[in-house]
Amino acid sequence: MMISVIVPAYNQEKTIEADVRNIEKSLESLSRPFEIIVVVDGSPDETFTRALPLKSDRIKVYNYSPNKGKGYALRYGTVRASGDIIVFLDAGMDIDSSGIAMLLSHMEWYRADAVVGSKRHPVSKVDYPPLRRLMSFGYQLLVRLLFGLKIRDTQTGLKAFRREVLEKVMPRLLVKNYAIDIEILSVAYYLGFRRIYEAPVTINHQFVSLTKPSIRKEIVNMLKDTLAVFYRLRILHYYDDRSERKWIYDPDLQMKVNIG
Repeated sequence: MMISVIVPAYNQEKTIEADVRNIEKSLESLSRPFEIIVVVDGSPDETFTRALPLKSDRIKVYNYSPNKGKGYALRYGTVRASGDIIVFLDAGMDIDSSGIAMLLSHMEWYRADAVVGSKRHPVSKVDYPPLRRLMSFGYQLLVRLLFGLKIRDTQTGLKAFRREVLEKVMPRLLVKNYAIDIEILSVAYYLGFRRIYEAPVTINHQFVSLTKPSIRKEIVNMLKDTLAVFYRLRILHYYDDRSERKWIYDPDLQMKVNIG
């Protein structure tokens, strides 16, 4: 079974080389065929320059400009992936790449459509401040109420999907940044891919104070995007098969996309 790991990267010139090498080492220990797809999302720093020398038979590096957001980067990587299982892993070295093995094991154990890394899994190793934990719990309740998803954490940047799931889901997406994770999961669930499970992760990250204006702005934007996904999903039926007549071919993405 072929494994593809897609690594969206923006302003990661300091960590991208170590990121890719750590991911490669983690995948080598699994004794499965794999590829790593680095997608530099129009980054203005030296991320692409640092990543390019890493190219090999099993490491692909792509770059485009201008910046188009994480959602676009994930779609860009997905259509260039060959794997039966496709993993998304954020760059930045915050998430231990050894967690990929746990996600893949969960995929097999549960015959899952998707497995998400979860900070709130009881076995996860993460310094998760109480206020963050409380806000995560509140967001979980909102997600369950709006979309029916019974998972405790949708936002951690490590997820694995069966290829068939993403082939159905990715052309329908719209979100570029803040709520791309919830859009992918809610649309997958809506389309009938209900076997979505959580797996533990190890995160080496000091969470930024929620009192910072930039963080508060991100939270507000996240909520806005989440409600917008609900509106498109439940009211407009934007993601339904019948909307395919609105899709156009995007030559950069090499796929049809829904323009709304």
